[in-house]
Amino acid sequence: MKAAIRDPNPVIVLENEILYGQSFPLSPEAQSKDFVLPIGKAKIERPGKDITFVSHSINVGRCIEVAKELKEKHGVEAEVINIRSAKPLDVDCIVESVKKTNRLVTVDSGFPAFVRPPNIVKRPLLLSFFLGGS
Repeated sequence: MKAAIRDPNPVIVLENEILYGQSFPLSPEAQSKDFVLPIGKAKIERPGKDITFVSHSINVGRCIEVAKELKEKHGVEAEVINIRSAKPLDVDCIVESVKKTNRLVTVDSGFPAFVRPPNIVKRPLLLSFFLGGS
């Protein structure tokens, strides 16, 4: 929120109200009054080598749960990426992950008219294809 307030450009913040009231572990760095989460920088929430899950908001937690289950039941190591911002999208983070895993799943629970997965998929997959995956 601090980055959105400080940014000179218009910023739209989307939140899932189901997350209100839930607590999350925060590092001492994140609890600092000077900490600002950068706009346009994704975070790898869980490293993996077999498949890439890309999501945001409440669905990141769901992806982490599925990744744990895939590991326990099938030995599949899923990488989970929290995009944190849709525009600018951290395409480099997604491309590097897809080059490593050769598989991409986007998870979004938005309304069909406002769906983000096609935008999340198109550019990283094109770049991964032309740059060559593993």
